[in-house]
Amino acid sequence: MIDTIAVWHKLLETKDVAGLDALLADDAVFHSPVVHAPQLGKALTQRYLAAAFGVFGNDSFRYVRELVGKRDAVLEFQVEIDGLSVNGVDMIKWDGEGKIVEFKVMIRPLKAINLIHQKMAAMLQPMH
Repeated sequence: MIDTIAVWHKLLETKDVAGLDALLADDAVFHSPVVHAPQLGKALTQRYLAAAFGVFGNDSFRYVRELVGKRDAVLEFQVEIDGLSVNGVDMIKWDGEGKIVEFKVMIRPLKAINLIHQKMAAMLQPMH
């Protein structure tokens, strides 16, 4: 079994979007803080995470707390985007093989949610 969180950190650090393919389960589900409906399947989950790498992947991004269980984790992060301090959590669940089956992102404050919505929409727009 792979160390899901260690692999996640490496992919995020290197912005290895292609590497997400091996880490995500085929039936992965992504829960966005700005989209009501869950995004179902590996392909959509990968698209959203790839866009997130682009939006959140600057030098200020850091995880400030991690709570890791046998098959799930909550990773609290902080990042500055366009001068705005963004605080949030990545809630990750994986299967027995270590592949991510659920990825949920929660963000605060409201100004940050609005900013992330705008930037994620811009990243995802060409994909529709």
